[in-house]
Amino acid sequence: MALRELATFAVSATESKGRVYKEDQSDYRSEFQRDRDRIIHCSAFRRLEYKTQVFVNHEGDMFRTRLTHSIEVAQIGRTIARALNVNEDLTEAICLAHDLGHTPFGHAGQDALNNCMKNFGGFEHNLQSLRIVDVLEERYPNFPGLNLTYETREGILKHCSQKNALELGELGKRFIKNNKPSLEAQIANIADEIAYNNHDIDDGLRANLLNINLLSKSVLFEDNLKEVVKKWKTLNERQIRHEVVRRMINYIVSDLIENSRRLIQSYQPGNVDAVRESRQSLIKMGEFIEKKHNDLKRILRKELYEHEQVQLMTEQAKKTIQYLFDAYMKNPILLTDELQERIKENMKSKNERKKARMIADYIAGMTDRFALSEYKRISNQNK
Repeated sequence: MALRELATFAVSATESKGRVYKEDQSDYRSEFQRDRDRIIHCSAFRRLEYKTQVFVNHEGDMFRTRLTHSIEVAQIGRTIARALNVNEDLTEAICLAHDLGHTPFGHAGQDALNNCMKNFGGFEHNLQSLRIVDVLEERYPNFPGLNLTYETREGILKHCSQKNALELGELGKRFIKNNKPSLEAQIANIADEIAYNNHDIDDGLRANLLNINLLSKSVLFEDNLKEVVKKWKTLNERQIRHEVVRRMINYIVSDLIENSRRLIQSYQPGNVDAVRESRQSLIKMGEFIEKKHNDLKRILRKELYEHEQVQLMTEQAKKTIQYLFDAYMKNPILLTDELQERIKENMKSKNERKKARMIADYIAGMTDRFALSEYKRISNQNK
């Protein structure tokens, strides 16, 4: 079968800006396929299986985790990329890597670790994802990290402060200039939103924290629910839930593709540099659908993310992260032998900032289960 010819504004693997450390090209895979494979095989990706999406992993085996979420984001991203004739492999690589830097316990863990690190440079999961693929993964003899291409790394870094951007060289320039990333990176970003918005509904209903009446305040949900109930009279509750979520995703993605086509046609970027220099995102939902989508997000925030049961998990998560950070900073002997040695070397220069960053890296890499186990182990020692 002939290879599909990409649009002129797509990122071409043969014209990649390359890797930090030069490598021979593969005979059988494109540069972005290699990036995807390196991400899938890395330790940080496997640990996502036991990291919270909304519900702490041990609360139930059927809820989504960061791993299943990342796979769902990649599936949506590839669909959009193919429809718009841009690079599917790059889009997939970015989607699969976008949550590598997430702490245990989801956003609650990130907020807690950022608070712990407030005097040591802070913590942000986007930057941590980049740190993992650039530095922390140890898989290759000739370089640290995964040595991914510039384009994949560009897509991983969705947000960045001006201060941090100044330290990132070429990768940080777009935040300083207020430019946009590639279309593939824009697709990965919005595919993430679409996936978690709709799949959190599924998990919220399964957990009985949401119900049909609450969600029917959303026009997007209500319209699709009516269509499902009208078309099928004998579906059970589980089938209704899955069909409504499936239809919402299809509805939003279809609108996104058509609206993005119009924007691209209007702007007419001749190449990927023209995409980066545009002042607006070219991957967007139509205004009407975007409003419906945002209304649904507000309902989820109020009814699910701020639900009493989720807040209890959130408070326990914050307490766990803070306790571990304080304990490790005060008594590094509680850490692994390898990390103790690195901290001892570092302490010769009495650099508390580096020590804190090493501990933050360690905590951020934990799964939910391991963080809770460490909390129990250390707190029992201190009784």
